[in-house]
Amino acid sequence: MIRHIVFFTAKSSENLDAICEGLELLGTIPHSLHFEVTRNTKVDQISNEVDVVVYGEFADESALAAYKAHPTYAEATRRVRPLREIRLSADVPAK
Repeated sequence: MIRHIVFFTAKSSENLDAICEGLELLGTIPHSLHFEVTRNTKVDQISNEVDVVVYGEFADESALAAYKAHPTYAEATRRVRPLREIRLSADVPAK
């Protein structure tokens, strides 16, 4: 299983609702085993720059590739990219 974790920062706090709505489109793509979009609670004592987190679980790398190739992924990217500052992604195997 692959865990897909993506961190976003918003250009403006006014964009947070639109960013979350755009990212929630990704949950309609059928290739994930589990999918979440959530705002960061920002309770860490050292770092609170991240505004929104996407977390997905995929059976394998081919399922993750199919997810990223889906037309809805492109639509979510089109909506969110102009509103976000930073996007950091990690794909890690589950142990």
